[in-house]
Amino acid sequence: MSTVVSLQKEQPRLERADGVARVAFALRQIGDATETRLADLFQDGSAKVRLPRVYDGSGPAAVFLNSAGGVTGGDHLSFEAHFGAGTTATVTTQAAERIYRRVDGVGRIDNRLVVEAGATARWLPQETIIFNGAGLRRRFDVELSGDARLVAVESVVLGRTAMGEEVTAVELADHWRVRRDGRLVYADALRLSGDSRTVLAGRATGGGARAFASLLMVAPEAAGRLGGVREMITGLATDGIEAGASAFDVLLSIRCLALDGRRLRAIVEPLIETLTGWPLPRAWSI
Repeated sequence: MSTVVSLQKEQPRLERADGVARVAFALRQIGDATETRLADLFQDGSAKVRLPRVYDGSGPAAVFLNSAGGVTGGDHLSFEAHFGAGTTATVTTQAAERIYRRVDGVGRIDNRLVVEAGATARWLPQETIIFNGAGLRRRFDVELSGDARLVAVESVVLGRTAMGEEVTAVELADHWRVRRDGRLVYADALRLSGDSRTVLAGRATGGGARAFASLLMVAPEAAGRLGGVREMITGLATDGIEAGASAFDVLLSIRCLALDGRRLRAIVEPLIETLTGWPLPRAWSI
């Protein structure tokens, strides 16, 4: 009598990237002047912070980066910035974040801002590039106090069109929540599942776009900027670019669609500079 032993090979446990990075800004008395300075910094795992020198007068900048080189299923990154009362600062990223094909699960990115009264926060990350087979769940939560101001952008590019890449399978969930003094003032949710080319082919869903962006301004003068922004969009929204803007109370919202990442930047970059009144962070051009 013979015995047959079946050996089932176990799937290897894949290494996952985890990281947490936080920065905080506060006002400091420097001689006779009051300036925004770094007050606190924490980084752990693959989430890192760089603090380049800024010479244009726009205030300090914090550059978040993911040293893992990208995000795939099971990875989790968390970034947070605290803007103390009266401060002005910019948070950006070192490069475009890349979301790669996953074996299972989805990658998670949690972004959070706390902006105290009188502060101005600029959330200006570079685009997120989604590769075929990728999965991402991302949150952007903002807590504003009193008359705090915000300019924020998030851009998504579906594959590298210059490389001929197609994104035929993707799971993307992107949620924005902005609160002022605990009250929800802005909520937005995007879910893109399946073949992005098919989903975004319709006029009501994307008009064939492969790249898109959302920009938000929260400030007392936001509604008053609507006319000028729409005129600017009319001049920029050509050759595979579409955009629209709307305003309510202290909110100005802009949506942009483009056939590729290059075209998306062609409209997003000047809009950012118009809303902030300052040049783009230096990391955008490196």
